[in-house]
Amino acid sequence: MSDTQNSSKGWCTALCKPSGRYSLLTLLLGGFVAGIIVWGGFNTAMEATNQLEFCIGCHEMKDNVYQEYKKTIHYSNRSGVRAICSDCHVPKDYAHKMMRKIQASKEVWSKITGTIDTKEKFEAKRLELAQREWARMKDSDSRECRNCHSFEGMDLDKQKQRSRKNHEMAQKEGKTCIDCHKGIAHQRPKGMPEEDEE
Repeated sequence: MSDTQNSSKGWCTALCKPSGRYSLLTLLLGGFVAGIIVWGGFNTAMEATNQLEFCIGCHEMKDNVYQEYKKTIHYSNRSGVRAICSDCHVPKDYAHKMMRKIQASKEVWSKITGTIDTKEKFEAKRLELAQREWARMKDSDSRECRNCHSFEGMDLDKQKQRSRKNHEMAQKEGKTCIDCHKGIAHQRPKGMPEEDEE
């Protein structure tokens, strides 16, 4: 018998031979199936946390920012397209989505510790929360906005003169959406610095 045949017969024996109670092949297949189930469960849970119902499941969001959002064009508009919380606050690609979910744990901590559990506490932290989100959006070049909006897709001739002028200027200056559109879905915080008042 050749060395190759001995080697392959040895591997087959090792995979199929009982090791203690189960064969190595059974353990590998079982681990593979368990891995798929765990991964599928993890992804299902991640997607569940992107649903509007989950986002407004606590009164801090439902009574504050959700009520503001319902008065905006992202909630109700002539085309019937609605952006929900995750469309603006959670990246679509996997790596950035996982980073955002990790960052969101700080928001969960605020819920647990009660730092924003009343309207007054929320308003006191609103500017800090907004500035953190604006910085995140600026750093990503307004990635979530660009999932739906793009300079290339804009028909500037159909825009009002002021909008057209501002979009042309923003494009030339390399600005990103959040540079000019703070407060597009939520009230602007009191005490905003002048440089944020665009």
